[in-house]
Amino acid sequence: MTERAAHDALAPGLMVCGTASNAGKTTIVAGLCRLLARRGLQVAPFKAQNMALNSAVTVSGHEIGRAQFSQAQAAGVEASVDMNPVLIKPTSDTGAQIVVKGKPFATMTAAEYHEHKPELFELVLASLKRLQREFDAVVLEGAGSPAEINLAASDIVNLRVAERAGLPAIVVGDIDPGGVFAALFGTVALLPPSQRDLVRGFVINKFRGDPALLGDGLADIERRCGVPVLGVLPMLDGIQIDAEDSVALAELPPPSAEAHLDVAVIAFPCLSNFTDFDPLFGEPDVAVRFVRSVRELGRPDVIVLGGSKATAQDLAWMQSRGLAQAVEAAVSDQDAVVLGICGGYQMLGRSITDEVESRCGRVPGLGMLDVETVFEDSKVLAQRQGEAFGAHVEGYQIHHGRVRQCPDADGKPWLWLDGEPDGWRAGRVMGTTLHGLFESDAFRHAFLARVAAIGGCGLAPAPGSFAERRDQQFDRVADALEEHLDMRALWQIIGLPA
Repeated sequence: MTERAAHDALAPGLMVCGTASNAGKTTIVAGLCRLLARRGLQVAPFKAQNMALNSAVTVSGHEIGRAQFSQAQAAGVEASVDMNPVLIKPTSDTGAQIVVKGKPFATMTAAEYHEHKPELFELVLASLKRLQREFDAVVLEGAGSPAEINLAASDIVNLRVAERAGLPAIVVGDIDPGGVFAALFGTVALLPPSQRDLVRGFVINKFRGDPALLGDGLADIERRCGVPVLGVLPMLDGIQIDAEDSVALAELPPPSAEAHLDVAVIAFPCLSNFTDFDPLFGEPDVAVRFVRSVRELGRPDVIVLGGSKATAQDLAWMQSRGLAQAVEAAVSDQDAVVLGICGGYQMLGRSITDEVESRCGRVPGLGMLDVETVFEDSKVLAQRQGEAFGAHVEGYQIHHGRVRQCPDADGKPWLWLDGEPDGWRAGRVMGTTLHGLFESDAFRHAFLARVAAIGGCGLAPAPGSFAERRDQQFDRVADALEEHLDMRALWQIIGLPA
């Protein structure tokens, strides 16, 4: 416990808001966490409410947003459930599973969730206060825009939180799609006076070219809003800090034409934990594509069915688009390898029985693995480690569905977790409940080497480890903040010595 915590004082902090989703809040918070850690401070990320299908599991067995888990890594601290006390995982256009304090609370419509916001607001404030007592500084991330006037009265994630906690804020605008000055001005103009006063700086993000081209725009927006521009951040191509939602899929790097292995990930409507595939993007001989049609599928070496928050519905979506049949044909006719992870593993089995999430009852699966899935009320949340293909593997489990081997099963386990079989395999089709498995370098290289051997091609694994490359990305973002922002002014806003 820090000296600050021992005296029960509250640490300073800063809220990072954005003019819209995907403005760069998550990346900037990660960079600030790394900068503060470089200064020798114990710093915690915090996002009161996160709407995301990308999540992770803490050591204590609590589910939080993957972005806050990653930001904790940038800070060099262990992730805790207080860093993201409310997680919303959409299951349809109108409903979502609400995870409170790391455990499933209920599946609700937006209107039903709205009724619970008063009690959740006090809960998130309590989590923030605990972090302020435990750490030397807290960097808060807002959600979407703080100027959503239809949600302002019941806000539990943006400036209403900062206002109650007495913390300042900055607003980040994405210049890449255009309209950044209008977005910054409009955001501040729509805020009530008490929250407008909390905004102490603007950051323009994702700029390409010479900042001199902005002309008098920076001075003009300062004059109009009374808020200083702290700097202009360049577009940081190649940065892949764990994203919150599928908007980020549009910004993924294009697949290399020289790569030897072609990996196609089926982009379900409710695809979850697509950060599982981030380590593959760092492999020079691997091209990763997210596909939504038979035409896009082509003839890949590997087809991955990833996680899903609506497993039965996403399976039906695959079948309606002919993708289910195309996956089966790729195995029988094209020597493709198929890997199912969590929800994708469940789809590969004979049947799925779900009276918990989708309440669809029993539906047939693809029948490519001799397993059956039954959803249970309790959710498995655990960090696990084990062995596959003679290599160490570790990751985490997040699922209601229990996958069980059929009595007359044909196939064999291929992955063991803590000494117990987890994954099932039949020929070139395999599945596992383990998320994050590709972050294990030895396993990733062993898996890719097997695929390459099937295709008769060579494979040169990336040098170094995925953890090292991720850490370098945190440093790269921190370096960019230090170079392009007025850090003296930013530290003063937070209340730290310059």
